[in-house]
Amino acid sequence: MTDNELLKQFEECTLPNSAFHHEDHLRVAFLYLSRFPALEALRRFSASLTRFAAANGKPGLYNETITWALMLLIRERMARAGHQQVWVEFAAHNPDLFNWKDSVLKKYYREETLASELAKGTFLFPDKVIPCP
Repeated sequence: MTDNELLKQFEECTLPNSAFHHEDHLRVAFLYLSRFPALEALRRFSASLTRFAAANGKPGLYNETITWALMLLIRERMARAGHQQVWVEFAAHNPDLFNWKDSVLKKYYREETLASELAKGTFLFPDKVIPCP
């Protein structure tokens, strides 16, 4: 599926929920960040993801902290690349983002924080102390 087809089906909620996995979330976030300024990308992706979850009968599934934290990590990685990347290149250079079970967010957040109702509705800053290298 092309980038434009994926975004269109995602935004129109015609993409089957069974075809929208963690990697697809990351790809759509990457596409928004590639096409819009960061704050606009956050707003658009959050609104579309909330609508997509509701259209698939899972309105309580959206988690603002997870969504924004992953988008901010993607944004940082894109900036560190130093040049405009396509999805395949970005994905190849950031394999740690793709492991949902052992999420990169576990480095920054306690599990109970990410699972909290507050984290679902409001972006929370990381709550783990990360030792300096």
